[in-house]
Amino acid sequence: MSDQAATSAAPAPRPAEPPWAPPSGVRITAVRAILTAPAGTTLVVVRVDTSEPGLYGLGCATFTQRAAAVATVVDEYLAPQLIGRDPADITDIASTLHVSGYWRSGPVLNNALSGVDMALWDIKGKQAGLPVWQLLGGRCRTAVPVYTHAAGRDPQEVADEVQAFMEQGYQHVRCQVAVPGAGTYGAPAAAAAAGARPVLTPDAWDPAAYRRAVRELFAHLREQLGPEVELIHDVHERVHPTDAVRIAKDLEPYDLFYLEDPVAPEDLEWLRILRAGTVTPIAIGELFTNPAEYRPVVQERLCDFIRVHISAIGGITPAWRLATACELFGVRTAWHGPGDVSPIGHAANLALDLASPNFGIQEQHLFGPAAQEVFPGCPEIRDGHLWPSEAPGLGVDFDERLALKYPPRPAVPGQAWRPPRRADGAVQRP
Repeated sequence: MSDQAATSAAPAPRPAEPPWAPPSGVRITAVRAILTAPAGTTLVVVRVDTSEPGLYGLGCATFTQRAAAVATVVDEYLAPQLIGRDPADITDIASTLHVSGYWRSGPVLNNALSGVDMALWDIKGKQAGLPVWQLLGGRCRTAVPVYTHAAGRDPQEVADEVQAFMEQGYQHVRCQVAVPGAGTYGAPAAAAAAGARPVLTPDAWDPAAYRRAVRELFAHLREQLGPEVELIHDVHERVHPTDAVRIAKDLEPYDLFYLEDPVAPEDLEWLRILRAGTVTPIAIGELFTNPAEYRPVVQERLCDFIRVHISAIGGITPAWRLATACELFGVRTAWHGPGDVSPIGHAANLALDLASPNFGIQEQHLFGPAAQEVFPGCPEIRDGHLWPSEAPGLGVDFDERLALKYPPRPAVPGQAWRPPRRADGAVQRP
């Protein structure tokens, strides 16, 4: 028999069992990723089944720009290591899977790990008959304040939206405004002003015009709305660090709740200069994929809020550890909560928010009827707050039959994040 034939005939090695007796007797029997797009954005759901009839867990593994890659990692690389394991061993499983590929972190692997991790917490809550936030130590608040998004073509349109949200009970609002004739993150397009200088790239990103527009926006909002509402703005890493420092200083008189992602992950050293030059609170970290990236920022108190995309760092287990570490340094949480996080992921955010003493604010996303149908038990939002349920686990179910009505979006072009370009045609980080 040739070496090749002997190799192909050898049975696949079983994953190493931990050196202790399984505490519950329950075993993982199946792990799979399911893709669906009830709101037009591809979501990745991980389902972990067990040997106990009717006991399963659900997790969010959504990396919508690379959804198929995440599903492949779950189905072909993680599932074989999980079959036969006791779902109660969450910490050991998280640690084992994290190093099982030798090279670690990155959004594809971490989202796959997150789907499994959240599903295991969901199972543990169902076994205990308790919501996950009870397993984390119980609630620290009645409900979770959220911020919503206001945007407009000019400052008055933004002010009108903020006023409407305030009347609905919101106390925190993120505000974005269009830059006339230029591409703008988080705001509708606005026509170019008469006599504007020509550009080589249509709808080009204009950092100087953006800086002026943001300063004018917040001056107008404070004049119109007064000091009571908490205002947020997202730079989205789209300016040079020197401009970020100037923007933070420009906005200081308008008392922002925080300025989000003023610099890119590659420019974190500039946070020291920004911190020395302004007291505008800073939130950062939406693009981090390794909890260790937060260490110098938190240790040196270079930010006030961590903007973590929980599935991108691996799920509830690493997020809970990170939140606890941040508490020691007076840094608060502001978990990322966009539409490309499934209702299951938002339920994980809610569980952490309820249990974290150093909670800061939570970004909201309102799910439409189709998503609520596919994900029964979507977290409830009213009066500007997320409200917990007493349902065991994460409290959100998943109807696979209905999910088939909403197939995932094509990988090209719908799942690519297109970076903007400056006036000369050069790519600008998104």
